[in-house]
Amino acid sequence: MNLRKEIKFFFVKHVLTSFAHYIFKLYAKTMRLRVENEDVIKNHLENDGRVILAAWHQRIFAGFYIPRRLKRPISVMISQSRDGDFAANIAKRLGGKPVRGSSSRGGRKALREMIDAVIRDQIAGHVVDGPTGPPHVIKPGLISLAQRSGAAICPSYAFYEKAWIFNSWDQSMIPKPFSRVVIRFGALEFIPENMDSEEFERTRLHIEQKMIEEYEKGDRAMASSRSST
Repeated sequence: MNLRKEIKFFFVKHVLTSFAHYIFKLYAKTMRLRVENEDVIKNHLENDGRVILAAWHQRIFAGFYIPRRLKRPISVMISQSRDGDFAANIAKRLGGKPVRGSSSRGGRKALREMIDAVIRDQIAGHVVDGPTGPPHVIKPGLISLAQRSGAAICPSYAFYEKAWIFNSWDQSMIPKPFSRVVIRFGALEFIPENMDSEEFERTRLHIEQKMIEEYEKGDRAMASSRSST
């Protein structure tokens, strides 16, 4: 039984990954993509700034567009599970730089590696409520990463005109073929290096509430434009 599992894992990791990457590239080309406010990121990077792109787990599909759009490698933390192995291989092929770990496994080592990656490459992505939720709750790691790397946090949003919604903990969404996809970068949030516990929590809640509100507004606007066509 263990041999069968290992063979299955090898097939998924090495064979299915290549196939999935090819299918994804074809699938992504069917989307009508619009990116808003990307100059916020580009200008900050060109002035030697550092940025952490903060996103919900629910909409990570859109994140695969970002490395090629910004023409930079983007480090992202991916869990050490076998499912994570598959996701890491896909991320590599799409221009990402996986850092393996999560809040529940290998978190401290992964955080140190993410800090080094942000300092080295100027930019990283962070799924702020992953890998297991609760959904739309920012975990403290985002603020700690920003503090220790000297990076600004950029809340990053993805809106889908039409999407499949899965019965997962975060109700993951994948846009349907030929639908509109909008990626929007929010205003940069600059994090003080030194904060007491109350200031830390206020900062975490501020960014969390801003992301919730902006997603609600963006989803309403997308739904309104869809109904008017």
